[in-house]
Amino acid sequence: MARSTRTLGALLLLGVVFTLLELCSSPSGLPRALVVMEEGEVETAQSPLAPPVPEEGDNFFSKVFAAAAQGCTAAFVAAILSAMCEPLVNRLLVKRMTVGQAFSEMNLALVARFFLTTFPTNMLKFPVFEVINRAMAFSGLSPSISGTISGFFFCTIMLPVTNYRFQKSMNPDWEIQPSLLYQAYVPTVARDIIYGWARGLVGTFFQDLFAPEEFTHKALVFGLTIWASCIISSPCNEWRGYTLQPPDKKLDFQKYFKPINYARSTGIGSTIMGVALMIGMLVTPYAEAAFGYLKENHPLASSIVAHDVLLIAIVRLLR
Repeated sequence: MARSTRTLGALLLLGVVFTLLELCSSPSGLPRALVVMEEGEVETAQSPLAPPVPEEGDNFFSKVFAAAAQGCTAAFVAAILSAMCEPLVNRLLVKRMTVGQAFSEMNLALVARFFLTTFPTNMLKFPVFEVINRAMAFSGLSPSISGTISGFFFCTIMLPVTNYRFQKSMNPDWEIQPSLLYQAYVPTVARDIIYGWARGLVGTFFQDLFAPEEFTHKALVFGLTIWASCIISSPCNEWRGYTLQPPDKKLDFQKYFKPINYARSTGIGSTIMGVALMIGMLVTPYAEAAFGYLKENHPLASSIVAHDVLLIAIVRLLR
């Protein structure tokens, strides 16, 4: 427990450092949209849905490092969504619970504790995603090919963080076991590659089909894209869930892959994530406005961050 507490403290400290860097930096550009991996891991991506096309005169390295320093607001919004969604979706995926059973294990304390994991890990994962996303923008490849490559590199680099979050979503008191950090690598990288390919392909298709112009309509198309991409990559996500079962409670192949289990896990999980990320996209501009105000009031921003850290420390000491 002591080692787990020290690790969480280090992650929180890193998250605070990135937050302060974001608040003290010059105001960034447009708000970022959100994108989700099937089991509830929320990331950021530039809007529109396809990888951004670099403007004339862009310098690769300057843009990459600028992108890596951005995304604090979306990371915060995504962390809240993840704290609410991941525990539920993962229980449907791995434990094969019904919706009622999964909800019965959910409570405010679980969500609050898991947020202490989702926010600092987002602050680790987002810069990596932004670097890969920006690099693909300079590659000149099609959205589907870029998504495939991005899925492979992001999964390979960030799988330890992904598995750490997964274990914490299932058991908040879980202590780090290095042997589990690269667990289920093959099904996870296969899932993320297919998801990245599907998102690039489906996103472009829906953009051409619906041609949304209003921000609300773009958010609806975005949510639909997330939902469809989760469905397309769901076989590999089910494979990952089967691999991540606890040995003492592992279901056999036939029982785990029952059609009703697959339909419940994939259908409900994909719908939850599509709706959640659509809402996240709608909320992010307002969060950006709040962060923009804090950027202009550095003492107030620093005070808020310091009070939040102090509150977290007090809560942990009183547990």
